[in-house]
Amino acid sequence: MKEDNKILSLTFDFAIQIIDLYKMLIQHNEYVISKQLLKSATSIGANVEEGNAAQTKRDFIMKMSIASKEVRETKYWLRLLDKSQIVKHDYSGHLTKIDHIINILTKIVKTSQQSLAGQ
Repeated sequence: MKEDNKILSLTFDFAIQIIDLYKMLIQHNEYVISKQLLKSATSIGANVEEGNAAQTKRDFIMKMSIASKEVRETKYWLRLLDKSQIVKHDYSGHLTKIDHIINILTKIVKTSQQSLAGQ
């Protein structure tokens, strides 16, 4: 599953970028949304990592589905930061990356569900 390795790398790199963003946000005294963002963004990769160690296809789908929910929550927090400009910053790069991750995770979940249904 070549794409799974891609998603592992993407989600890990994205988590690192969000950690850096979190550090910047707390330097500007933004503690509430930044903490929510940090939790959801780092959870994406953690669930992908767990999914890759799944013992069954159903377990894999479950973990990837959780990652898919976390990625959407992360997008919400990023959009909130972007629109509110509580901390003046260009969030567009993060929003572009999160959309890319959403697309990949959605494809992984749908393809895996179809594969399971075809068994």
